[in-house]
Amino acid sequence: MSVDVADGPVASAPEAASLLPAIAVRDVSHAYGPRVALSHVSLTVPQSRFTALLGLNGAGKTTLFALITRLYDTREGSIDVLGYRVSREPGEALRRLGVVFQARTLDLDISVMDNLLYHAALHGIGRREARRRAEAALADIDLGDRARDQVRKLSGGQMRRVEIARALLHEPRVLVLDEPTVGLDVASKTAIVRHVRALVRDRGVAVLWATHLLDEVAPDDTVVVLHRGQVLAAGEVAEVVAASGAADIRGAFIEMTGGAAESQG
Repeated sequence: MSVDVADGPVASAPEAASLLPAIAVRDVSHAYGPRVALSHVSLTVPQSRFTALLGLNGAGKTTLFALITRLYDTREGSIDVLGYRVSREPGEALRRLGVVFQARTLDLDISVMDNLLYHAALHGIGRREARRRAEAALADIDLGDRARDQVRKLSGGQMRRVEIARALLHEPRVLVLDEPTVGLDVASKTAIVRHVRALVRDRGVAVLWATHLLDEVAPDDTVVVLHRGQVLAAGEVAEVVAASGAADIRGAFIEMTGGAAESQG
């Protein structure tokens, strides 16, 4: 049985829906006036996998995330989330998507719990169920004892962990994170990467993780190299490395872009 991705998945065919990409970006272009930010970008994020979107600052990663999350309208090309067209069925698409933006989006002047409850309310989750999910989410990130604290009292790493917990409250199958470790210390970066990878391993969440830090890319990841608004390579890390003729992903990235992404530290 086949599924027409353009029309959304067939409800009576869960086995077919399970074969759909978590995210499918097809021939997407975007410009800010005369400046082209993305040019005919196509990529696929598999279900239940960690996909690293690797690119230097200015590569177009944030613009792509803005299109996936519908902050900007897609005018050229198409984007589907689990088969639902973002431009045509935004409610269905975004319901399946959890988002962590690069900029902090928590309300600093209210409690951690109230931030989570507000997000749950936006997704139509009843208050009792929302509190149950929020308490479980905070326990999962070892911040259960900070639920009543104002967000501004948390460290940068703790805030980021709360943002990830918030993004998962409505139980999305896909999580997108735009440079989530920028500005954090090494210990916080390591904890967040480990937590997100556990979501993939233990819950089957599909992750699209934008980064310019090569140390955040693991050997068994799917990787997409974005440079100056164009996809230069996509596939398993080993495939991308082999195609470049380099010894490792760092060498492959330098070979393709002429630059070097950073390491943690």
